[in-house]
Amino acid sequence: MWGTHAIPREAPLSGHPAPPARKWQAWLLFCTFALPVQMVDMGMGGSVVSVAAMHQQVGVENALLEVRDLRKEYVTGRGRLRLFDGLSFSVAKGELLAIVGASGAGKSTLLHILGALDAPTSGALYFASIHLNKLSSRQAADFRNREVGYVWQFHYLLPEFTAAENVALPLLARGESRKQAESKALTWLDEVGLADRAEHQAGELSGGEQQRVSLARALVTEPRMLLADEPTGDLDAETADRVFSLIQRVHASHGLTSILVTHNQELAGRCDRVMRLEAGHMEEDLAKTGKPQAGLPATGNPVNKGVSSI
Repeated sequence: MWGTHAIPREAPLSGHPAPPARKWQAWLLFCTFALPVQMVDMGMGGSVVSVAAMHQQVGVENALLEVRDLRKEYVTGRGRLRLFDGLSFSVAKGELLAIVGASGAGKSTLLHILGALDAPTSGALYFASIHLNKLSSRQAADFRNREVGYVWQFHYLLPEFTAAENVALPLLARGESRKQAESKALTWLDEVGLADRAEHQAGELSGGEQQRVSLARALVTEPRMLLADEPTGDLDAETADRVFSLIQRVHASHGLTSILVTHNQELAGRCDRVMRLEAGHMEEDLAKTGKPQAGLPATGNPVNKGVSSI
């Protein structure tokens, strides 16, 4: 399946003896759900075009991420549930944006849409020159692997793998050699202060260390955008502060554009800008920014008219 870039059973990434079968079952599971596609058929006269090549095929706007009149609804047994409608905002290159709101407001769903993990019911979403709505599922996988890093509330590390192996997985999934993947993984573990824990299995790490490994895994592919969904939600206050400070540091040092979903108002206040998702619409925190985002109405907190759940 993986050709010359597969991790052979006789030569695991860390150089240790062959791992138990359940470890490779976990690896195969990862491959099944995370395998990106290098080149995809876009249906353009039979030509094969990578997602990267789409940068030359779609118009470019100033913002790295632009959301236009986004709507998301679900069909339930009691009718249609409209989570949000008419969301329009943009995120500037290099910005650290916090999205806050009550549980159930749709913050995680919005983050999934922004990262091409989910599709909106209608509206348009642009990442630089890429029209995300028009990506096939295979193109979306390639986009996620190359352009987006994800950090979740739960780390989702594979427990049978070492920290270094977990960080290397996204690189192996896109076809990089074992040697290259290991080298980059070790570099990023050093970046997050865990060089001395590289050969420890994920289950041997503390909660804060596990989240730092997940941050390294998110950034080892050198994405332009980092999406973090309650990244400190499972941590105590002191550890949460350290992890958030690390996110701020790598955000600045690597020129990332980052969107953070959080219930922690103190951490949100340390971001460049704060927006609130509530009752189906988005509001900007003018007290934080002092002025509305360029292109948004100067009078209102409402960024869009919005629609509450039906």
